Amino acid sequence: MEEKLWNYIDGTCTPAEQDAIARLIEQDEVYAKKYHELLALNQEFAAMELDEPPMAFTYHVMETIRTENAMKPLKAAIDKRIILGIGIFFAVTILALLGFVFANIDVSAVKVSVSLPSNLKLPGANSLISGPFVKWFLMSDVVLALFLGDAYLRRKKMAKQA
Repeated sequence: MEEKLWNYIDGTCTPAEQDAIARLIEQDEVYAKKYHELLALNQEFAAMELDEPPMAFTYHVMETIRTENAMKPLKAAIDKRIILGIGIFFAVTILALLGFVFANIDVSAVKVSVSLPSNLKLPGANSLISGPFVKWFLMSDVVLALFLGDAYLRRKKMAKQA
C-alpha cells in the first residue's frame, strides 16, 4: 500500500494506476489516512535544506582513496599455489621420465674398456680436497650465500613497507 501511494505521490505510476489509487483514497479511509501522512512527510522532505559538505571534506576523501589505490601494486597478483602446483607437476614429470629411461637401459650390453698409458699419473683426490681449491670454493660459496641472503632480506623489507 505504501509503495503504491509513494508512486502516486511521486507521479511514477501509469495513468490507470493513478485513477485506481485516486478512487481508493476517496473510498477507503485507511488509504486516505496513509496518503495524507505520506504527503505530509513528502512536504517535510521538500522543505529540508540539505547542507553540502565543505570542499575540504571532498578533497580529503578523494586523497584517501587515491593513497589507498597507490599502495596497491599495479601488477596482477599471482596465486603462489598455482606456481607451486606447476612446479610440482614438472618435477614429477621429469622424475618419471628419468625413471623410465633408467629402467629401460640395458647395462649388460655396454662394455667399457679404458686403457690408460702406463706413464700417465693422475693426481690424487686428496690433493684436490685439502688444497687451495677447497678454500677458493668455500670462499665463493660464502660470498654467493651473502649476496643471495641480502637480496632476499631486501625483498622482504620492501614487501613489508608496501
